[in-house]
Parts: sequence; structure tokens; C-alpha cells
Amino acid sequence: MHKDSHCIIISDSQKAIKTAIESIRHNYQELELYVRTNPKFLYTLTPISVPEKPFVAKLMALAAQKAGVGPMAAVAGAIADLSVEDMKNEGCKVAVVEDGGEISAFSNRPVDVAVAAGEEPLSKQFGFRLTEFPIGVATSSGRFSHALSFGDSEATIVFCKDATLADAAATAVGNVVRGEDTEAGLQAGINKGMSIEGVEGVLIIYNGQVGTAGKIPQIIKIKPDR
Repeated sequence: MHKDSHCIIISDSQKAIKTAIESIRHNYQELELYVRTNPKFLYTLTPISVPEKPFVAKLMALAAQKAGVGPMAAVAGAIADLSVEDMKNEGCKVAVVEDGGEISAFSNRPVDVAVAAGEEPLSKQFGFRLTEFPIGVATSSGRFSHALSFGDSEATIVFCKDATLADAAATAVGNVVRGEDTEAGLQAGINKGMSIEGVEGVLIIYNGQVGTAGKIPQIIKIKPDR
């Protein structure tokens, strides 16, 4: 745990795990220093001009422009991506960082992840087996988690090559999943997600119904906690 990041870090190398922790701390510090003199970056809900430095802010702003949201919508994904890149530089074969539901993964073996959405009926009942890397997986919810969403989905999950874009896109998609017409809400989310350059797949749970589009990893059943 560091600042607002509650991370799970997985690797075949203890050195890589230490590197990831250092990366998380470093990039948070860089971002905090940047927003002190650029407070709009922290609060805007719309895309902002892309800074050259620090690199974490640049990644966030680029993803936000593609998704049409504020850059802070991509913060967890960017922290995860940069940590994984630093882990890979240590020569590890498995580098997975999950930051508050946003996952960046690089691995030479399958990685299983579960879908968690509070006490919603489908929460922790199924997940995905990730086999193609690198991959970014992000989840937004209008009913669960502290993250800001203007939508009402139980879970909006986006798959990309990187977690930074997946994070921003999940927010953008989740924002439009709302209204009394469940089918229309699902379709609005799918249309939004597949219109964002770099989004490979979308899965949305809304009012107990599921909508999918694009390339979705293998869906697996999750064994309940005992």
C-alpha cells in the first residue's frame, strides 16, 4: 500500500517485486510534484494538453485524450504499467501489478483474474484467464468502488494492450451505461468502448445482464471463498 494505491504485485523474482514497489513510490512522487504546479491536471474531467514530463503524467494525458476523459481516470493503470516495465527490465518472466482493480500483466504463463464488484450477484463468480501478453485490464463501476463514475453499471471491464488506456477507457465506457433500458445502456457502453482506438474488448454487467464486444480473454468460473 502506498498513498491511494492498494497493489498486488506478482513475479518470479523477488528483486523485480522490490523494483515495482520503488517504481510505484517514484511515480507517485513525480505526479504529486507535477500537480502542485498544474492543479487542473488533478481535477479536470475532460482531456488536457499532454506534458512532456513527468512520463507518468504524459502517459495519463495521452490515454485520456483517446478516451475523452480527465487524465486522473488513468492514474492507477499508468502506475501499474510503469511498474511492470521496470520489472521487465530486471529480466523477470512474470510481471503482474494490480492497482485498485486495474491490471497490467506480462507473463510466460497464464494469469487468472477475478471480477469483483462489491456485493453484486455476479461479483467473484467468474473471471478471465489471461494468456496473451502484454495486456491491460481495467474495471469501472457505478455501484461499487470510490472511483467517480456517471454511469450505473455493476462492472465495466475493458481490455487493451496496456492498463493506462484500459483504465481511461473503462471510465469513459462506464459513464454512458445508465438509464432504465438495460439493453440500450449495454449497447451505449459497447459502442463507446469499441470506438476508442486501442480498445480490444469490452464486457459490461448492467442490471444483472452481460454485454460483450471485441476480443475477450477466456472466461473462467471462480471457486467461492471457503
